[in-house]
Amino acid sequence: MPILELRDITKIFPGVVANDRVSLSLDRGEIVALLGENGAGKSTLMNIAYGLLAPDGGEMLIDGRPVRIRSPRQAIALGIGMVHHHFMLVETLTVTENIVLGREPARAGVIDFGAARARVRELSERYGLEVDPDARIRDLSVGLQQRVEILKALYQGARILILDEPTAVLTPGEVTELFRVIRSLVANGLA
Repeated sequence: MPILELRDITKIFPGVVANDRVSLSLDRGEIVALLGENGAGKSTLMNIAYGLLAPDGGEMLIDGRPVRIRSPRQAIALGIGMVHHHFMLVETLTVTENIVLGREPARAGVIDFGAARARVRELSERYGLEVDPDARIRDLSVGLQQRVEILKALYQGARILILDEPTAVLTPGEVTELFRVIRSLVANGLA
């Protein structure tokens, strides 16, 4: 059974049909790439799967169950994470602070940064996404910032990871490293 199915997804903007009955199926441990020219509707389809846009028609299923995702919060709760090609990180915060932002572990109302740092290290090691948990985002290369975005999705429980134009801003070496990371993620059951 596919982990994610999009069936006959349609999205119409004034004067433009962005998606016309698009169907897609994604299995656990599978990598799917959407290829097409600018304006083909790729990002629109990803934004629908992540709850940023509502489809005008069609249905979405996760683990065979129909779902209506109306917000990124719902998508995250269903195990869908997204890394946008424009990163959504706070440059003055550390890697750990960015990853746990909004989901900080706390004891007696006090944020437990030791626990947060340990969880970031554990995820980093498990998926081969080495990054210093105490580094400031502003001091990281674009490739390392992308790793932080991926770690943030994993920290939130992503089983399905959507990467929007993941190689657009990377150097050739960073692209090679990204593909290694993606293979590691799918080897661990993510899609």
